[in-house]
Amino acid sequence: MRVIVVGAGVVGMMHAWHAVERGHEVVQIEREAEARGASLRNFGQIWVSGRAGGAELETALRARELWESIGARVPELGFRAIGSLTPVRNELELAVAEAALSRPDAASRGYRLLTADQARAVNPALRGTYEAALWCERDAAVEPRTASLALKNKLLESGGYTFLGGREVREVVGDNAVRDDHGDVHTGDAVVLCTGAWLGGLVRELVPDLPVRRVRLQMMQTDPLGEALTTSVADADSFRYYPAYASQALDTLNAEQAQEPTAAAHRMQLLMVQRRDGGLTIGDTHEYEHPFAFDVVEEPYEHVTRVAEAFLGRPLPRVRHRWAGVYAQCVDRSQVVHRQRVRDAVWLVTGPGGRGMTCSPAIAETTADELGW
Repeated sequence: MRVIVVGAGVVGMMHAWHAVERGHEVVQIEREAEARGASLRNFGQIWVSGRAGGAELETALRARELWESIGARVPELGFRAIGSLTPVRNELELAVAEAALSRPDAASRGYRLLTADQARAVNPALRGTYEAALWCERDAAVEPRTASLALKNKLLESGGYTFLGGREVREVVGDNAVRDDHGDVHTGDAVVLCTGAWLGGLVRELVPDLPVRRVRLQMMQTDPLGEALTTSVADADSFRYYPAYASQALDTLNAEQAQEPTAAAHRMQLLMVQRRDGGLTIGDTHEYEHPFAFDVVEEPYEHVTRVAEAFLGRPLPRVRHRWAGVYAQCVDRSQVVHRQRVRDAVWLVTGPGGRGMTCSPAIAETTADELGW
């Protein structure tokens, strides 16, 4: 087959990967010279721990297997099976962690409750104050700023892959082709539109009532920490946002322990992961109301700095980057992704939300299976 993939973020790259792996010719079209969207502006976390039970967790676990196998072939992805720790600071937060351990799928996630001393043995950089920590062995990380480029470079070695950057697809032609802004028509046996947060223009014309929204987040990156942060780190505010932790204990936490005002106003959690150069990627916020602000706001950065420093027991290194990103999220959060046939041989795949980096290999594998590649 000849497969046309539109979009070179991580979801698009994984569709191209699976197509090439199955012996097909692939043409990938990206409107930027290289992808610049949410696939690069994220933590690079393969985040199994917070996923909803059932199909979402199954997708994440399968994706975790695929990331590890692909990472072995593409070392530049920077795949690391580092797990995660969520330190808890009081009895209310501890109760939520303990409730997570009672889930029937706790073992498949690699959940374990550690004392503070055990957590410091796993991650010696966490020298700050906390009572215990929830460990998730199945969490992992890759390098988001370079992952898509590393996959592209590996695909170029196959001889069956063509990358066309700096071309915006403007039109679907017939049932199996697209026209770009250079006037060129690209025809395939299958066309997959992986347009990420680009939901206007062609996407709106194809699906005017697309059940997908855009979400904006703020993040930052520091200079090298000077020591290894051996796991990803979250704070207990993450319990409030991830479906794996929904329980009576979480209801009690929400009722009796108010979020710090800045965290509540910006729908915040702490997520922190170390990059291969030693710097820390730290965030994040969630903004849903359009139009999004064009500037970043300082108070959220001050909040995550305080939380991170409390866990580390030391000041953060100098912050060298601050940025905002926008990703596409299904309105129905029970959907892992929105996958829709818009023409006979043209499919739209978008809206994984904050699950895109985690789940993209399995999302693409499912597309390939459903389309009979």
